[in-house]
Amino acid sequence: MQVISESYSDPLSAAFGRARTERLIIISLLLVALTARFLPGPRMVDDAYITFRYARNLLEGNGFVYNPGEQILGTTTPLYASLLAGLALISGTRDFPALATIVNALAGTVSVLLLYHLGGRFSGRREVGLAVALLWAVAPYGITFTIGGMETELTIALLVAAALAHLNGYYRAMAALSALAFLARPDTVILTGLLWLDLILTRRRIPWREAGIALILLAPWLIFGVLYFGSPFPHSIAAKSVAYRLPGEAAFVRLLQHYATPFFEHYVLPPAGVFIVFVVYCALCVIGAIYAFRRDSHSWPLIVYPFIYFAVFSVANPLLFRWYLSLPVPFYFLLIATGAWKLIHDVGGAITNQKAETVSRLGFAVLVLVAFILTLNAWELQPDHGPVRPAPEMAWFKLELLYAQAADIIQQHAQPGDTLGAGDIGVLGYQTGLHVLDTVGLITPQTSRYYPADPAIYVINYAIPPELMLALDPDFIVILEVYGRRGLLPDMVFQSRYQLLAKLETDIYGSDGMLIYGRR
Repeated sequence: MQVISESYSDPLSAAFGRARTERLIIISLLLVALTARFLPGPRMVDDAYITFRYARNLLEGNGFVYNPGEQILGTTTPLYASLLAGLALISGTRDFPALATIVNALAGTVSVLLLYHLGGRFSGRREVGLAVALLWAVAPYGITFTIGGMETELTIALLVAAALAHLNGYYRAMAALSALAFLARPDTVILTGLLWLDLILTRRRIPWREAGIALILLAPWLIFGVLYFGSPFPHSIAAKSVAYRLPGEAAFVRLLQHYATPFFEHYVLPPAGVFIVFVVYCALCVIGAIYAFRRDSHSWPLIVYPFIYFAVFSVANPLLFRWYLSLPVPFYFLLIATGAWKLIHDVGGAITNQKAETVSRLGFAVLVLVAFILTLNAWELQPDHGPVRPAPEMAWFKLELLYAQAADIIQQHAQPGDTLGAGDIGVLGYQTGLHVLDTVGLITPQTSRYYPADPAIYVINYAIPPELMLALDPDFIVILEVYGRRGLLPDMVFQSRYQLLAKLETDIYGSDGMLIYGRR
């Protein structure tokens, strides 16, 4: 009996040791993720306040609207807006920025945990999962929008969960998660559509049960959207496509820069060095893709997703706001890390078998450490605005702080029932509570008739046609000077109708201040 006991004790002890190590790794990852997301403090993005105002109006009984009485869908994330409204109702708080920060921090931390498991499932190596999860835990492309109040990390958590469910064969869970992801952000259909395509090709028929699950979750919103708004799709997508004026290659160039520097290599490398490293990343992606596909052919949607995303947005050529760039990043990390592990392991295999595994782990750890340090280099220990705490440099919100000052000035002059015209409506609308007339057209659809505008009035990618603002005829106008430099501001009718109330000094986007006008 003693011999039998000893024969089983070593494997059992090893299993317990592995489980203990696994728990320690997971706890450490979660602590890093939570710390990185709560440490910087709130640095809200202007667009987040648009969603906050929808949530607040819903909670206050005004309906799912931005302006009470106007049933226009100007937010791309009904799931997130409804979640915030529900949490505000339960908690009793009306501090939507604080609620958003908590929700996003938890969602981002869940993403880190899911990426740890997804990396291990995708590559067959726990080391890859650990690398991807650790890098995402401190990546500015997640944290910036956690503290910025956007739906980005919730969306990524749903996408990663859907991908993991798909690889594990939990197709009903994948169906539910893909439906929720679509309600969080419409562009998630790029990945979830690939997951559904793989499921259809595998079964060689339409997966009716899974489709039914997705439809049950989507149907309430689709029906409500059609009956309430006339369409379940946000008006903001079409509005942005005509209001902004961009070179045809703008999105392609921006995405190329983004994919070339996933760990912010441009902070330490010259352009030639960035190019060389990008070539290496492309090679690692190919190696990782081949290896993962051979392990599991159902991984192909995850393999092609970052590049399909690149292609779709390059062709569509929208103005790429920072949060558009976040969604493919974890999957790009996954391909690079898998390729790096495979390459190092194969090179290590040329050494004696006893040392190959050790050499592979050591070499891979060194590469991950370099990527981690490069990513931390994109953080600032003492940002020059906002809370004096470490934060990603990308978490820049000087413009939002200026709009908050402008909102205070407007409130000193405004009367109940007054209207406010602006190109950026988040902070201004949320803080003033005024009826807002939106010159881009996110929540004011009648602006579309004034776009495309005369190219001569553009200094940067956005300009306000004078006839548009005069037709809206708001009581107050807040714009960056550069938005109106060649069109609105020189217009004599505008000058006779409005007077300058205040000018906030700024050179953002090359502007000569932020201008606050009131009707004469």
